[in-house]
Amino acid sequence: MNKRLITILQYLFFLGLGIFLVWWSIRDLGADDKSQIKLALKKARYWLVIPVFIILFFSHYVRAMRWRLLIEPLGYKPGMTNTVFAVLIGYLANQAVPRLGEVLKCTVLARYEKVPADKLVGTIILERIIDAITLLIIFGITLAIQPGLYSQIIDTFFNSSGNEEEKKVSGTLVMLIAGGVVALAILAYMFIKKKSVNDMLGIFKKIASRIWQGISAIQHLKKRGQFLLLTVILWATYLSGGYLGFHALQETEQYGIKEAFTVLSAGSIGMIVTPGGIGAYAFLLEKTMQLYGLSQGIALAFGWILWLAQTTVILIGGLISFIALPWYNKKKEG
Repeated sequence: MNKRLITILQYLFFLGLGIFLVWWSIRDLGADDKSQIKLALKKARYWLVIPVFIILFFSHYVRAMRWRLLIEPLGYKPGMTNTVFAVLIGYLANQAVPRLGEVLKCTVLARYEKVPADKLVGTIILERIIDAITLLIIFGITLAIQPGLYSQIIDTFFNSSGNEEEKKVSGTLVMLIAGGVVALAILAYMFIKKKSVNDMLGIFKKIASRIWQGISAIQHLKKRGQFLLLTVILWATYLSGGYLGFHALQETEQYGIKEAFTVLSAGSIGMIVTPGGIGAYAFLLEKTMQLYGLSQGIALAFGWILWLAQTTVILIGGLISFIALPWYNKKKEG
């Protein structure tokens, strides 16, 4: 099958998943839920949009600073302004087509800062590996500071709420089912691609080797301490954005840092699952906030408010960057 066709089908599948999750989120909303949403939005503190926007824009600036540190060992030091523009344009492109943003921000920076695009690809891979590791640490912190959260998640997502006497799905069974699905997916891949067990072991070893190379590459950075500090600051901005978002609604203002860690964990998954997190982000946050006793309608409204804030920043920042990038470089050359 044509590679481009496969990419298109993958995109349509995940976009369709996002649309399905939007429908799934609102299908059970009753009249009471809708009235709660309307009342909550009417009483919302919209002035908090300003500090949230500032925090989110700052997170993109920090990400650009961190990316520059990964580029410096290659012998190049791109300008900060062009790097920020490239990052924002990349995020804008990802809203339409997943992974296109990574390619586009490399080509943008290569064009205006004379850095070979093929060398930049390696920095993107390393950046994603570090983000994945950081996200795992966030998951660990979330579960460590909230004992019993895992069982609550299992109950919320997999157990029936209609009859308390029904046998509940245990965490072990869920893990077995998930493991079975992964095993079937691997077997299907082996059958379609005609891969042997040794071939699969080789693939897994190659993946593990690349991950380890990415982790060990940090030691070659000239400014390792600064890089790690920027990573902490970056994820702290994401965390503070969710925490500040709690104060936008009166119904959520009682929540604090512990709940913000859970929102960050669930929201990060949502942004990965579908293009731009459409549907998945709000759905996962709805389920997450219901763990803390929030009603379905308010939980859904909270999820959509946070998603809209992030998406708006990306759209505004990306469009401004797209327009300003050639103008800025023409002025700089003049």
